[in-house]
Amino acid sequence: MIISASYKTDIPAFYGRWFMNRLRAGFCKMINPYGRQVYRVSLARPDVDGFVFWTRNAGPFLTDLAEVHNLGFPFIVQYTITGYPRALEHSVVHASSSIEHMKRLATDYGPRAAVWRYDPVVVTSHTTVDFHRRNFADLAARLEGATDEVVISFAQIYRKTRLNMDKAGLAWEDPTDEVKFSLAEEFTQVARSRGMQLMTCSQNQYLVFGARAARCVDADRLSDVAGYPIKAPRKGNRPDCECSQSRDIGDYDTCPHGCIYCYAVLHRQLALERFRRHDPEGEFLFTPPDA
Repeated sequence: MIISASYKTDIPAFYGRWFMNRLRAGFCKMINPYGRQVYRVSLARPDVDGFVFWTRNAGPFLTDLAEVHNLGFPFIVQYTITGYPRALEHSVVHASSSIEHMKRLATDYGPRAAVWRYDPVVVTSHTTVDFHRRNFADLAARLEGATDEVVISFAQIYRKTRLNMDKAGLAWEDPTDEVKFSLAEEFTQVARSRGMQLMTCSQNQYLVFGARAARCVDADRLSDVAGYPIKAPRKGNRPDCECSQSRDIGDYDTCPHGCIYCYAVLHRQLALERFRRHDPEGEFLFTPPDA
């Protein structure tokens, strides 16, 4: 089984100690956020094909990644670097630091070990279409050689997202398909010029010429990193998702980054409180009261 850690929260940035404790213990526990069933997830080497880590700040986890590697686990880092202003991302590490982390990952584990995510593309009064054109080109130039892939998606304004953005008093818009196609075409050309393949995440309607459908949990890429075949069936968790089957071990409403467009956090204060109450020695990332 491929373990996803985690598209629900930033384990490398905030919960690395817990993850390493659970890795050494050989298991963790998680709760299905919908049915509330409790699952025991094996993290033992014979049961784990590899890890996909999702983060905006790998810095606190770099030493732990070395241990994960030395224990024989292949991994991929899905690294979100957007360079958005603080009005949208309250506590995200500066893009310059993340870029240096990406370069270190490429040096230590090769350019297949990390994927850049410019995701989601959010159009607001602070991040206009022209901002995205300039910003993407600048980040791509600085990340050249650190990865061979960049994943994009255009923000889907879920209920959580709308509530948080409206609460922040931020003027936002959902651009027309014409604008999205234009940006996707330009991003694809910029990415190609920097040695990267552009992928679209679960939005095949914006697959322009030269772009491909993203497989964020990717058994083939993990195989390249591992140096041997890793087999996993395709099992996306939403329409157009091309991901390989995996088990996610994160929890919603636990990420303190404070990105107002985040679909995984409804109340930032709740996320901050859960982070404060987090027990790195516990079996759950966040121990629910009914567990």
